[in-house]
Amino acid sequence: MTYVLLIVGFALLIKGADFFVKGASNISSLLRVPPILIGLTIVAFGTSSPEATVSIIASLEGNDDIALGNIVGSNIFNITFVLGITAFLYPLKVENETIRKEIPFTLLASIALFVLMSDIALHTSSSNLITRSDGIIFLLFFGIFMYYIFEVARNSREKTNNNSITTNETWGKNIFYTVIGLTAIIFGGDLVVNNSTAIAYTLGMSETLVGLTIVAVGTSLPELVTSITAAIKKESEIALGNIVGSNIFNILFILGISSVISPLVVDRKMFIDVILMIFLTIVVFIFSRTKFKIGKIEGLILALSYIVYVTYIILRN
Repeated sequence: MTYVLLIVGFALLIKGADFFVKGASNISSLLRVPPILIGLTIVAFGTSSPEATVSIIASLEGNDDIALGNIVGSNIFNITFVLGITAFLYPLKVENETIRKEIPFTLLASIALFVLMSDIALHTSSSNLITRSDGIIFLLFFGIFMYYIFEVARNSREKTNNNSITTNETWGKNIFYTVIGLTAIIFGGDLVVNNSTAIAYTLGMSETLVGLTIVAVGTSLPELVTSITAAIKKESEIALGNIVGSNIFNILFILGISSVISPLVVDRKMFIDVILMIFLTIVVFIFSRTKFKIGKIEGLILALSYIVYVTYIILRN
């Protein structure tokens, strides 16, 4: 029954995210919001809503390894498998200046996470914690990021022909989609946290491993589907922006909120995963600066990197 409820939870998360993104995107169109803002905020944050729900619920229930493992695992999955498969199916052009600035911002957020969780090494505490004050720092960084994005959107508004943004959808229908989507995400997240934790204990797996694999992949499926769809439609900016924006949102907002709710104890094994996340972000940055595109070869390298990573953490456990 536990496995059935876990599958139901994932289904609610994925379908809920689909409804949420659909409703929120159409509302943005009704408000005549520039497409760049939709791709970098509504789509990216909407597809990250499962991670937000799972990590926040895990934090409330004291499952620190699930809360942190979900974020780090999701980010690694996003910049390796999601980006890799998307680029392999359809090479991604990195044309917009915003994308090239967001990748370094993702790197900055990852480094900030590594520093703030290194309490023992910095001699600030006898244990490694992401404290409430750390969470506030993350949220302040997130505020800076949002200010930057809205400034970009405001500046691009003059260059965007808003009359070209049309929709036959109604306000009521899209508000309904958004509310139903969020409701499904909340209930689905609760099911995933409770049942994945139960399965971890049954199989003798650590919560860290479950958070880095089962939960991380499950909550990142919306990013995978959205990015592949955008790439097929030749919307490279949205595909890459969704991945990069989601990773920034995961660290700065979700971890920020989760640690403010309850300080998170950091498993020492997690340091290797965070270091790897930083390294892979640098690799993606290098790939994106090479002829300003991420091609099939780069995509295949990234996808295979995730397979190697999963093999490693399973053996490590």
